[in-house]
Amino acid sequence: MPNFSYKIKDSKNDVTVGIVQASTKEAAAKILIDEGSTILSLDREKANFLQRSLKILNWVRVKDLVIFSRQLSVIVSATIPLVKGLKILTNQTENAYLKTVISEVADDVDGGAKLSAALSRHPEVFSFFYVSIIKSGETSGKLDEVLNYLADQQEKDYDLLAKIKGAMIYPVFILFGLVAVSSLMMVFVIPQLTSILAETGVDLPLSTRMLIKSSNLVLNFWWLAILLLIGVIAGLRVVIGTEKGRYYWDFLKLRMPIFGRLFQKMILVRFARSLNTLMSGGVPLSKSLAIVADITGNVIYKNLVLETAKEVESGNPIATALLKSSEVPPMVSQMLNLGERTGRIDEILDKLADFYTREVNNMVINLSTLIEPIIMIVMGVAVGFLVAAVILPMYNLAASL
Repeated sequence: MPNFSYKIKDSKNDVTVGIVQASTKEAAAKILIDEGSTILSLDREKANFLQRSLKILNWVRVKDLVIFSRQLSVIVSATIPLVKGLKILTNQTENAYLKTVISEVADDVDGGAKLSAALSRHPEVFSFFYVSIIKSGETSGKLDEVLNYLADQQEKDYDLLAKIKGAMIYPVFILFGLVAVSSLMMVFVIPQLTSILAETGVDLPLSTRMLIKSSNLVLNFWWLAILLLIGVIAGLRVVIGTEKGRYYWDFLKLRMPIFGRLFQKMILVRFARSLNTLMSGGVPLSKSLAIVADITGNVIYKNLVLETAKEVESGNPIATALLKSSEVPPMVSQMLNLGERTGRIDEILDKLADFYTREVNNMVINLSTLIEPIIMIVMGVAVGFLVAAVILPMYNLAASL
């Protein structure tokens, strides 16, 4: 999502500069106007190649951000002056880039800027969602509570992603090893075997002929395979970069066998948890929905959440648009409807987040249990094919002597 640098005047006529993330300039302007600010200037930031490269190199892990949020929460709760607390965190932070960012934030706060405004100048580290939570804490005077709650939610998100990544390590490692062994055989073993068998004139079985042809293709046209792979990846990135391409890509992800349901549940966890965090921080429901729309990470759900935000602004219940969509389980819509009627929507969102987190955990465990035997079967078939392709011609050769 692009960044827009702004210069605004707030209700107290104080001039503030910062950066806001939004899909378009109009969306960025709406965010600032909804906060009661008068826009003096608003321009899209254009990063050059060097800046984009440095952004990739200067990477802040989710774990680093979780630790920062937790430590800052403790410092604010202990009534330590904010500038002094930020400088303490500068010395404690291990990530070199985050250390630099925190130092700059401390200087900005020391110069009179609000913490949220200082953080917004580093959108590559602190997302618009993160800044909005901090801003709500400053407005309500509950910055320590908001920071503590934000750290709790970030830790839950981090734990969930860690479990999913951990479950995928074993199958990815096995598949990588299988591809590596197959490639080595194609390049070094099969050519030697081909030269030996060519001299004997023995009839080759189908598996051996297939393996020899595959080896010849790899040896003679490896550069074409690399070009095709690069072309496919580049083409896919270009297509996904378009509005229609992104829509169809996200649609296909949700329709994938088994994994589609996993993606859906992960999005629902992110939606419920993020919306609950914003509302608990005092952000109005319609604005919370507009912020959460960009956090879902899926265009279909983003459009649905934005439509929900419009319905809420028009005075309709939050479940109005959700009830019409087949992408949202009926339970979610009905529980949100009930939560809004009873005034306990924050509790409902918390329960939904916990429920779908358990669902994701169970799916990941079941997938990892299911993937292991599948991988072993695939490996057995692949190894059996390779062994048959190498041993059978040798057996035929020995039998003919």
